[in-house]
Amino acid sequence: MASTPFKDKKKIVSTRAGGASFLSQWGMFFRQFLKHPGMIGSIIPSSQTLVDAMLDQVDWHRTRLFVEYGPGVGTFTNSILDRLHPDATLLAIDLNLDFVAWLEARIDDPRLRVVHGSAADVRRFVREAGHRQADYVLSGIPFSTLPAGVGEAICAETRTALRPGGEFLIYQYSRYVRRLVDPVFGDVSDRLEWRNIPPCRTVRAVKEDILAQAA
Repeated sequence: MASTPFKDKKKIVSTRAGGASFLSQWGMFFRQFLKHPGMIGSIIPSSQTLVDAMLDQVDWHRTRLFVEYGPGVGTFTNSILDRLHPDATLLAIDLNLDFVAWLEARIDDPRLRVVHGSAADVRRFVREAGHRQADYVLSGIPFSTLPAGVGEAICAETRTALRPGGEFLIYQYSRYVRRLVDPVFGDVSDRLEWRNIPPCRTVRAVKEDILAQAA
């Protein structure tokens, strides 16, 4: 069961405070979409409705390492930090150096660690952040446009990087990702979030606990 977010625990300098900042954020996102359409799943950032639908299912009290793939301009990142425990870490991994620089310049929070690299190297990044495994991994990477074999590698590495009972949360605009996560995770569910524009598919894949499997 999800738990109460920690909204008043940290002060965050972000791009959310004002119309000009929002337009700057949207403009940055749009420019990167034009430059790298295969790396970005949509021409516009995700809605707050989708953000809340994804993050409301997280057990924030138990979470000490939350990993985000493809944070972009921080649409999810800011809301994760609003909810994250004061002693927890958010590890954000992005292949786009412009997005990495954008986040580092605009979010001042000691819990945030932004790294440039591939989600397929998540285990190394987790170790470098001082952790053994992650509680949750969130991804908006457009799996259907990745080169052959990359999506499979990311899903396999993500499962290994998660603790038993940890969850891989994915938002996509197609069901393609199910063919990648179904063979790797034993417990997978998905639904369509109609309130997002465009409607977005959300997937929840749980790494089975070894003791639960034995029982």
